[in-house]
Amino acid sequence: VQLQASGGGLVQAGGSLRLSCAASGSILSINAMGWYRQAPGKQRELVATITKGGSTNYVDSVKGRFTISRDNTKNTGYLQMNSLQLEDTAVYYCNADILRRLGGVVTYWGQGTLVTVSS
Repeated sequence: VQLQASGGGLVQAGGSLRLSCAASGSILSINAMGWYRQAPGKQRELVATITKGGSTNYVDSVKGRFTISRDNTKNTGYLQMNSLQLEDTAVYYCNADILRRLGGVVTYWGQGTLVTVSS
């Protein structure tokens, strides 16, 4: 099983980006998915989560600007980021609780994608 994050890049403040997190491999289903970020010199923080049924949760700093979603038919999660601010600059990581065909639920992490917001 692999988790591939993509969509990061350089954007001006006020702009938008959409991150994707695609799961592949021997997967039966995906439970919760989440996005985390780690800014330079800071600890990794939770940004948003989404359950299999679509319930979402956000850190206060991104509420109203970011939207987490998923397409269960494609085993892919998304993070739409609007009104980006300088403070959103970070490496963004996705994770997912995956029920494997081999058995058991395992939490997998994507490799991280860099989001840089410029003034």
